[in-house]
Amino acid sequence: MNIENTQVQMRKGILEFCILHIISRGEVYASDMLEELTSAKIMVVEGTLYPLLTRLRKAGLVDYKWVESKSGPPRKYYTLTKEGGDFLDGLDQTWTELVGSTKKIIANKNTKKKA
Repeated sequence: MNIENTQVQMRKGILEFCILHIISRGEVYASDMLEELTSAKIMVVEGTLYPLLTRLRKAGLVDYKWVESKSGPPRKYYTLTKEGGDFLDGLDQTWTELVGSTKKIIANKNTKKKA
């Protein structure tokens, strides 16, 4: 089994959660999301980010608006919808539970079962 494949799958599993958190802070441009995700080592490439943003928009969780740019074409800025905020609240609760459960399991790694 290849550890790198598992690591990639773990990062992919939390990608949507992280993107929604980034957008929840206010209007954000896709390249800024990409930069933050890359610097946090969650990493993503444009070919992964844009389809996910489209899926989130179609699900009604995010919206966008076009903003004129002084240095090029207009830019698409993303925001969280009310439904997206509610969805993120649910994910936050799940994340907290998962982190707690995972920590509990990891803490027990040196404990041996007694028969």
